[in-house]
Amino acid sequence: MTFNNMATATKYKNKIKYNKPSIVEDLFNPYNVGARPFLKWAGGKGQLLDKFKELYPQQLKQREIKNFYEPFLGSGAVFFDIAQNYEIESAYLYDINEELILTYKVIQKDVTKLLDFLHRYEKNYLKLDKKQRQEFFYDQRTNYNLQRFNIDYDKYSEQWFPRAAQFIFLNRTCFNGLYRVNSKGEFNSPAGDYDNPTICDEQNLLAVHQILQIAEIKKADFRQVVTDLKDKSFVYFDPPYRPISETANFKSYSKHNFTDNEQIELSRLFREIDKKGIKVMLSNSDPKNNNPSDNFFDEIYSNYNILRIPAKRMINSDPDKRGAINEIVVTNYPIT
Repeated sequence: MTFNNMATATKYKNKIKYNKPSIVEDLFNPYNVGARPFLKWAGGKGQLLDKFKELYPQQLKQREIKNFYEPFLGSGAVFFDIAQNYEIESAYLYDINEELILTYKVIQKDVTKLLDFLHRYEKNYLKLDKKQRQEFFYDQRTNYNLQRFNIDYDKYSEQWFPRAAQFIFLNRTCFNGLYRVNSKGEFNSPAGDYDNPTICDEQNLLAVHQILQIAEIKKADFRQVVTDLKDKSFVYFDPPYRPISETANFKSYSKHNFTDNEQIELSRLFREIDKKGIKVMLSNSDPKNNNPSDNFFDEIYSNYNILRIPAKRMINSDPDKRGAINEIVVTNYPIT
């Protein structure tokens, strides 16, 4: 089943506040609307935000930083935290995953039309039994992969609305929220098993829409950030994680692999941004979880602050193996 007809979404129009403040004044500003990530995403930082708040640069906490950059957007947990709790004026959000960027832009520009599609997805999916849900999921996955050849990812259009809804539907109903593609760019995550998944999270998507009004969203890789940098800025890098074992490779969020060569290139960019006097923070998996003698990140980020913090491994086919591991955080500023 697919949704091909555009429908009005007047039931949502009166719920959107289009006031666009130039700045987030304080924690009690109405702009702090409780927006949170609308996707389940491997490596999402929601569980680490309390710790990250301690690790953000003091200049952000002192309201001196006005611009935020996140070149590996993903679920955007850090962006949502910073945009709602600190005084920034603008955000620059990038990702190489064209489906992800398409969806963010639709939420930013036309959330009401997206909600209409999602409402119908939820209504149709939830009335099915378990077997029918699996069939529905795989029909949608097949259609999603075939239709990617008909989408112009560089030109915003009405075709983007059902595409974004389909992306969110598959994310909310696939196994463990694991967005994974093969080398051909085909989404291949299996169906999940949920009793009552939230497919149309209306209030949160309206809040996300409001937060995204301060953002410039681009389909681009991490190198793009240097062309947009301004003074009084903070850059957060959350690249595809370096696998901590040979069987724990969940980095295929796009058809472009992120190898050790890219990790090294990113470390050079980190140094380049540091030389400009801009605050930078980076997170990654800690290879020492699996091999205590693996100094890969310690070497490429030598002379910077490296902190190891506990996190829970959220994606594993065996729930018993979703235990505590360390992640690393690298900063070019003192951690107090």
